[in-house]
Amino acid sequence: MSDASRLMQYDANKKSLAAAYILCLWLGWFGAHRFYLDRVGSGVAMLVITLLSIPLIFVVVGAFTLGVVAIWLLVDLFRLPGIVRECNLALASRLGATP
Repeated sequence: MSDASRLMQYDANKKSLAAAYILCLWLGWFGAHRFYLDRVGSGVAMLVITLLSIPLIFVVVGAFTLGVVAIWLLVDLFRLPGIVRECNLALASRLGATP
């Protein structure tokens, strides 16, 4: 595969920081930004915690677990640039291309 082809593949598949922020702000409770950034395990964890917390909101447990997800989202807002950079570097390494 030529260098130009690798760079074209990289450009087509790299992750966008803007898209990650939009997903985090709008669908972050469900872990959408983590799925987008290929962090499926933690995305599933956020999704499951949120979905289990919704019916439990009438009990104190639901409010506590939603609070945990809220803190997780707040931390992710600051960590997203590094996570996107790491994801794009891993993609470049897999393709053997230098962005």
